[in-house]
Amino acid sequence: MTTIYLARHGRTAWSVQGLYTGVSDIGLDDEGVRQAGALASWAARAEPDEVVSSPLVRAVRTASGAAAAAGVELRTDPRLRELDFGIAEGRRRSELDAEVVRDFEADPAACPFPGGEDPAAGADRFTACLAELGPGRILVVAHNTILRLALCRLLGIPLADYRRRLPRIDHGSVTEVGFGPEGAALRSFNVPLGG
Repeated sequence: MTTIYLARHGRTAWSVQGLYTGVSDIGLDDEGVRQAGALASWAARAEPDEVVSSPLVRAVRTASGAAAAAGVELRTDPRLRELDFGIAEGRRRSELDAEVVRDFEADPAACPFPGGEDPAAGADRFTACLAELGPGRILVVAHNTILRLALCRLLGIPLADYRRRLPRIDHGSVTEVGFGPEGAALRSFNVPLGG
């Protein structure tokens, strides 16, 4: 049996401003650093066997303290990076063409932002990485959109519904997924950690 704890990285200045932060490499703000510390405290108690992170700096900074607290080496995997949001990178939704936004809101899986990554391909790369992890208890630190897409893929939720069915994953929160012979089971979702 494998248990994977999916954590979203700590907060960034772009998050506060409502800017799309896909592959842009943005660091943590002060609150994000506090959230990384809370994840490290959680990891000291949970004692994961492995800690694996997206290579983007906001995820690595969040995961590094958790790995140290758990007494394991941090490993990064590029398949855990956030979705590329194309023309939306570094911009607010209100700054984008209204028709592009309307199509995206109607079906974000079929109509990703122009120049961005196909959400199905993103979900596939992320879940392929998860399939190689374990056995044991694994902490994975990644990003809001790609985590929601991966959860949809694992739980049989249509990718078109990821924004509706899983509206967001909070910074520094932990979601627990168990993997057994019958597939994935959601044990907890978006659990906030104390500071």
